[in-house]
Amino acid sequence: MLKKILIANRGEIAVRIIRACQELGIATVAVYSEIDRDAMHTQIADEAVCIGPAKSQDSYLNMQNIISATVLTGAQAIHPGFGFLSENSKFAKMCEECNIVFIGPDAETIDNMGNKSKAREIMINAGVPVIPGTEGAVKGLEDALLEAEKIGFPVMIKASAGGGGRGIRVVKEKSEFKKAFETAQTEAKVAFGDDTMYIEKFIEDPRHVEFQILGDNFGNILYLGERDCSIQRRNQKVLEESPSPVMTEELRKKMGETAVKAAKAVNYRNAGTIEFLLDKHGDFYFMEMNTRIQVEHPITEMVTGTDLLKEQIKISSGHEIAFKQEDVKISGHAIECRINAENPEKGFRPSPGQIKALNFPGGIGVRIDSAVFQGYIIPPTYDSMIAKLIVYGRDREEALNKMKRALGEFVIEGVDTNIDFQYKILNNRSFIEGKYNTGFINKEFNL
Repeated sequence: MLKKILIANRGEIAVRIIRACQELGIATVAVYSEIDRDAMHTQIADEAVCIGPAKSQDSYLNMQNIISATVLTGAQAIHPGFGFLSENSKFAKMCEECNIVFIGPDAETIDNMGNKSKAREIMINAGVPVIPGTEGAVKGLEDALLEAEKIGFPVMIKASAGGGGRGIRVVKEKSEFKKAFETAQTEAKVAFGDDTMYIEKFIEDPRHVEFQILGDNFGNILYLGERDCSIQRRNQKVLEESPSPVMTEELRKKMGETAVKAAKAVNYRNAGTIEFLLDKHGDFYFMEMNTRIQVEHPITEMVTGTDLLKEQIKISSGHEIAFKQEDVKISGHAIECRINAENPEKGFRPSPGQIKALNFPGGIGVRIDSAVFQGYIIPPTYDSMIAKLIVYGRDREEALNKMKRALGEFVIEGVDTNIDFQYKILNNRSFIEGKYNTGFINKEFNL
């Protein structure tokens, strides 16, 4: 087992990783920017090292400083969490060259699956169903329009290096294409430094269903059920649940085995997620692979009883996965609400500031993943998510009732939050009946 791990992240995921390490008897090193000096992750780790000023590019994205902190503290491995450097193949390669274990897949896998058009080609060759579209990146506007006409409108223009909903445009008619393509391309260049694009058929009213997979260094790859992530605002996930309300045992097996096939196509190791679009006819299509732990991983942990962070660390320590596919059982129902410091009434404007009063909900089957505390000052510099509220019930009805109760107990004063908005989602008739898709928030709340 690894003896010391540096966590190249901040906030609730850094706290989550540190806790997993502590339970495995592993020493931890936190890194922090100057504005995060008093953050929770710096306080609960065994050591903490400042890696730069507040801006991400000067600290949490500063590869050289993070590698230096790892060498300085004698850490053997780096856990990147999610976001920041978690899917940066250059950073994974740097770790390898410095004889540091990167807790995640290798640089080649990150490269192959991080480029959406390349990933699509790999999946086609592996026999994994993909959304009809271009086999690789388009050469420019004229080529893109030609391909869009072949596929048939509506289409999606997508950035090859995309993520987080950026560099994506839906085009319903040919007359809208030129402007949408140029806008998406510009956005992609700014966000990712890469303006290569590809075109896909737009699947109307789909569900976003993803499968958690684990792969080790001995060729074992397993799937641990699905998460329904269809409740989204502008391609950003808001609430997730597991299992999906529309899932059957037969469909789960079919999608899960396809997810394993996709992972085997790139010899995947560590934790990852295969994301699918599931249409109203029960047909599903590969969308992308996330080569890291997901924000919504806790709901899979709740329904399978598997600690995914510990599994990541064990795999990176050279251990074989200790269970088989037939041992994975889905039991009960879990829901996660992302709690953000933002104002839904004002266009979801971020709301940094000091938390003046705080009460976390509790009770059986209620989990909080957070790094905030009373008196904590939420900086304006980073993502607005401040907590994840996760509940577990024997069935979906119990989980829904428990989440409503827990949201009612959740008090944060001093900043605006989306708690009331989450409560509105849970009380929506279509959501209660499980009749929703990725257009739910836009349709029900006109947002």
